[in-house]
Amino acid sequence: MEVENNPTWMAVVALALFDEAGRMLMQQRPIDRHHGGRWEFPGGKVESGETPRSALVREIEEELALSLSPALLQPGPFAEEVGDRHIVLFLYTSRQLCGDPVAHDGQNWGWFAPAKAEQLDLAPMDRALLRQIAAFAP
Repeated sequence: MEVENNPTWMAVVALALFDEAGRMLMQQRPIDRHHGGRWEFPGGKVESGETPRSALVREIEEELALSLSPALLQPGPFAEEVGDRHIVLFLYTSRQLCGDPVAHDGQNWGWFAPAKAEQLDLAPMDRALLRQIAAFAP
């Protein structure tokens, strides 16, 4: 087996935030970005010097103005996208109440029951993650 001296992959984090009714918060990607117009779990890139959990708290605050408690984030499944950019998407789940989302980047967002989320035009990794967390919803 060959060992890479300089791995070329990007760590990304996302959140499956559930409300009291068991619906998940999803957002639509801006049209001018990779998988533009598709729906996804909110999140973003892990920056140098950040832990995945702290990156997720920062990204959710920046994108949706929600203040998360890091202690209430539960590690969940992950997915990979192999290609020019190898991306590993780490999903966290939570049921914490943290206010109403405000889309700072102008993106659409909504609360969806897992069955309704399955019907959305999801980014491929998000579709894979949705299938993996279906047991988490009531």
